Amino acid sequence: MAKTMRADARRNRDAILVAARDLVVERGSGVPLDEVARAAGVGIGTLYRHFPERTSMLHEVAVDALTKTRDAANRAMEDEDDAFDALARYLREALELRVSAVMPALLESLDPDDAALKDVRDESAQLVESLIDAAKKEGGLAPDLSFADVATMLVRIARPLPGPLGSEVNDELSRRHLELFIRGLRADPGPDAGELPGVGLDRAGLRESSADE
Repeated sequence: MAKTMRADARRNRDAILVAARDLVVERGSGVPLDEVARAAGVGIGTLYRHFPERTSMLHEVAVDALTKTRDAANRAMEDEDDAFDALARYLREALELRVSAVMPALLESLDPDDAALKDVRDESAQLVESLIDAAKKEGGLAPDLSFADVATMLVRIARPLPGPLGSEVNDELSRRHLELFIRGLRADPGPDAGELPGVGLDRAGLRESSADE
């Protein structure tokens, strides 16, 4: 890729990566490329100019997602005075970036030894580990929580539920479940935990939401 890119070309590339990420999460890594182009609002020729092969597009989806979450961890660490707040902010941003949903869907399509992918993955993981350690040291995070607890739970929360639930319902449930998880991370939730987003669906509500799709 050239070192510089026109603004419109950059917008197109970014739109393709976001569309590909979302469709891979919903449909898997074999999603048709013409559907990716349509979701991105570009022609198939534009997609191929940026990504001549499916593998190159999927690789960049992974690198882009990991880079954005690494940067989110950095911002949270720099901007928040409270270490637990920094960790919670990172988790919320990571959920919206869908990194924990897309990476499992891409595993079989990626080269685990790819240097660019490995570097940004390691950088991101190290920052998250630092956020966890700092929150423990300040006493806000339960001391028995591990990196694996946080990382794997985010994967479970981020991935869409099977069945006919639509993306809006899935997203609302994911945000709600993340807030439940964040409450559980606290050494002492206290009275200021705040209200959960969205609506807590009972069995009938979940069934109705599925039937509406």
